[in-house]
Amino acid sequence: MKDDTKKGKRLGLGTAQYGMDYGISNRRGQNSLDEVKQILDEAKTLGIEMLDTSPNYGNSEEVLGKCLIKEKHFHIVTKTPVFDKNIITQKSGDILTEYFESSLEQLGCNTLYGLLVHHAENLLAPGGVYLAKSLLELKSRGLATKIGVSIYNSTQIDAILNIFEPDIIQLPINLFDQRLINSGHLTKLKKQNIEIHARSIFLQGLLLMEQEKLPKFFEPIKTNIGEYFVFLKENDISPQTAALNFVKNIEEIDYIILGVNSVDHLKENVAAFEKELNIDFTKFSISDEKIINPAMWELS
Repeated sequence: MKDDTKKGKRLGLGTAQYGMDYGISNRRGQNSLDEVKQILDEAKTLGIEMLDTSPNYGNSEEVLGKCLIKEKHFHIVTKTPVFDKNIITQKSGDILTEYFESSLEQLGCNTLYGLLVHHAENLLAPGGVYLAKSLLELKSRGLATKIGVSIYNSTQIDAILNIFEPDIIQLPINLFDQRLINSGHLTKLKKQNIEIHARSIFLQGLLLMEQEKLPKFFEPIKTNIGEYFVFLKENDISPQTAALNFVKNIEEIDYIILGVNSVDHLKENVAAFEKELNIDFTKFSISDEKIINPAMWELS
């Protein structure tokens, strides 16, 4: 296992809630500017160095720019705009560059740690090479130290590796979604020295919600959720500790992207992260993609 003795060493902060309402269990809504400043100050104190943002997260980049004036502590990863996957052209590559230059301006930075294609299908569509070319040019100019892609499944990983050599792949993984462990794709990525950023570790808050609070859409897994919470109670484990330790104990993961909406929430999760568990959570894996892929949720 990696050395996790330094507080927050492998944790990064997701920033979607800084620019919009985000997460099924989020009852606070979008964070205020003062709240964001307080969270970032505390994150720095705790040794957290990674921030994950996107121009698609409302005004998240603008908010970060206002909070990080002259602040060089954080490594920032942002993403590309989302393109129509059926129409990828040279113009799309130009738009990618324009958006990234706008991101730099919004964030008040001359260069960023990483730039990821937000939707892998854009890169895999006919003409996706134009996006790859723009990424490589931005890296060669020193504007992005690392480039990569955000994926949803193993099929996308295999296809991406056939056409593009990413420095970073961001992927979903959590107690319920163990697909990329079981398929061997995490091992495959590390053999190619690709940096892995884990997102959706709480499955947008689903792993923190007890049965009575579940939206009707999750009725098919109500029993699974119930069994999961009974197990946690019997073993005196908080949902945050279980979810964070499950991902922390995966050797291949380099950064765990964590969304928080307050300083107390951040402290609570860092404390949970620092606890050590040696428990097999494989029995809680769920294979139904409609449940483990938030893009397929029907909540309205």
